[in-house]
Amino acid sequence: MAIEVGDARLLSAAAQEVVRLRVVAALESGRVGSYREAAEVFGVSSRSVGTWWRAYRTGGREALAAPVKTGMGRDELVSDQDRAVLFQAMADYTPEDLLIGGPLWTRALVGELIRLVTGVTMTEQGIGKWLRRHGFSPQRPDRRSYRQDQEKVDVWLQQDYPAIAARASAEKAVIAWADQCGLCSDTAPPGRSWAPAGQTPVVRVNGRRFRVNIMSAIASRGSLWFTVFTGKFTAKVFTVFLDRLARQAGRKVHVIADRHPVHRSKTVRAWLEANSDRVELHLMPGYSPELNPDELLNADLKRHVHAARTRSADDLAHETRRFLHRRQKQPRTVRGYFHTHHVRYTIE
Repeated sequence: MAIEVGDARLLSAAAQEVVRLRVVAALESGRVGSYREAAEVFGVSSRSVGTWWRAYRTGGREALAAPVKTGMGRDELVSDQDRAVLFQAMADYTPEDLLIGGPLWTRALVGELIRLVTGVTMTEQGIGKWLRRHGFSPQRPDRRSYRQDQEKVDVWLQQDYPAIAARASAEKAVIAWADQCGLCSDTAPPGRSWAPAGQTPVVRVNGRRFRVNIMSAIASRGSLWFTVFTGKFTAKVFTVFLDRLARQAGRKVHVIADRHPVHRSKTVRAWLEANSDRVELHLMPGYSPELNPDELLNADLKRHVHAARTRSADDLAHETRRFLHRRQKQPRTVRGYFHTHHVRYTIE
């Protein structure tokens, strides 16, 4: 939840500083077009907006910074109240949103936020220790599309998926999460290799371009179904996969997938209508791959099958099938995909 503005005069000094940064960032980016609009959005006066904007235009970001504070001791420089404001700002906004820097909270940018909001200066090493002391750690961020509709995601999480899960339970049906991906021979090998500074390591690869495609589905109890093919992903490929999935599952299957055009095609809709007692297809909100546990199987596959090292499409298809057959015999690993934090909702 974002920091509530309301009447900004009632906020702490640190929270007011965050509001000033947000107002100026909104004007700078064009998200608001006038002092009056900014005042309405952020709950401040038009006169204050004008004052902050002119200060920024004249003196840059430094004109908005709090006076520099000095002191001794590891905790006394940032009060509990100010620390809560800082952590809330980091949770709700990116550095770009506050006119500080790029999309990620690095130690340097956290230090800049602390300086601007509270006037306290710290070294990067000190910021790292301070963050760890308060439960933070450096993490690889999840990616989200700008085109994702958060309201539709919320409806999916709070209404749509719980209804699907309840129906599947009542019907004693299987919920299978499906997705398709491709492996291409000209993709760079994953990971990094240690080497002397300035001497980029070289990995010998095939140099030819070929590709295989994979359609897969997984269930929370550890089941995995897949097909590997070299042609295009078509309605026929998808319906054949659904038919085999239903036969192998031995009962009705509720398939959850993304909004790929093939999944919404007339051919697929007609097949589903004719097989409604065996398969139901449910489409997730658009641009939301992080909601699908099967994406974790795709990532696992791409980490372990090095397409650039294979010699032909047949070789790549063989390596892909071998990996997926191995995962079929490792249901604990498949179940583990569902315990990743952003898809845990599928089993709770």
